[in-house]
Amino acid sequence: MTDTQPRLVQVREHVLKKNDLLARALRARFTAAQVLAVSLVSSPGSGKTALLEKTLTNLPRDCRTAALVGDLATDNDAARLRRSGAPVRQITTGTVCHLEAEMVQRALGDWKLEELDFLFIENVGNLVCPASYDIGEHLRLVLMSVTEGEDKPLKYPTIFNSADAAVITKMDLAAAVEFDSAAAYRNIHLVRPGIPILEVSAKTGQGMEPWLNFLQSKGQKTSTRD
Repeated sequence: MTDTQPRLVQVREHVLKKNDLLARALRARFTAAQVLAVSLVSSPGSGKTALLEKTLTNLPRDCRTAALVGDLATDNDAARLRRSGAPVRQITTGTVCHLEAEMVQRALGDWKLEELDFLFIENVGNLVCPASYDIGEHLRLVLMSVTEGEDKPLKYPTIFNSADAAVITKMDLAAAVEFDSAAAYRNIHLVRPGIPILEVSAKTGQGMEPWLNFLQSKGQKTSTRD
């Protein structure tokens, strides 16, 4: 047992190093093509697919979009997003609980990135594993719904600390579940001081205009995470 642990650590470090190198190459590719890569991370059931569908549908028509969707099994989410008219590809991970840079690289295939303005990458529903894996995105968004509780950031600080913005979803249910926005904001900023926070409801459209404006403002200039 004493010999096994160092070996496991070495293997993990090798995997993460390889992933980081691929992620940097991907980000350079996205930047060269002037496409903003945006990843969405959340626990299952937070409403990220619903929000992404609304986003793909409601962004101005001159915004050229595409999406990659990660899931353990089925292509249900990808089929749902295709209703927006945007190109969508599914990444089925099997038993892997997160996306990796190599998966994204493979899924891109023959897409001409220079013909896109936004590439959205919906990660597998999980707030633990995705925190360790850079997938080449310029902008990482962590989502939490009002039904999950205000202490979500305190339970999963690593993913909130690695995110560029936090999005509180299902705001139409806030009153029904007695969601405490002030407590949620306090907890998010306790983990990641100063991080932008947006409140949205994909069902009613609440907060969608500020959300879309936020994305478009980021799309005007690509940033790096290296």
